[in-house]
Amino acid sequence: MDIDARGPRFAAAVTTAVLAAALITRSPWILAWQTLAFALGAAGGVTRSPYGWVFRTAVRPRLGPPTEFESPEPPRFAQAVGLVFAGLGLVGFTLGPAWLGLAATGAALAAAFLNAAFGYCLGCEMFLLIRRSAARPE
Repeated sequence: MDIDARGPRFAAAVTTAVLAAALITRSPWILAWQTLAFALGAAGGVTRSPYGWVFRTAVRPRLGPPTEFESPEPPRFAQAVGLVFAGLGLVGFTLGPAWLGLAATGAALAAAFLNAAFGYCLGCEMFLLIRRSAARPE
């Protein structure tokens, strides 16, 4: 079942703010929260993530009906990619080296910002590229 395309973009905007706060403060607690949000989104799909729940219960009812839908698999894969980067950032912030925390969190922030601001989902594009290359006959 396809999902409202505005949901993942809303989640990306919230993710951008959370990752920016984690990067500015270098707080492993803020980054741990975002890592958990990514894990829930990767495991259950974007509609099961905390930001998906907020969108579904508080934001979507105030918007008009959706005009654009998308498959849930690419955003779910993007959540898994975000989980990897947030996990690496968390390791860097808690165990070191600090540059790993900064670089991994910054990379996740850049990807979330691209989706929030321009609707360009890097993880989704990776998913589609992998799927296309796997489908090619050899």
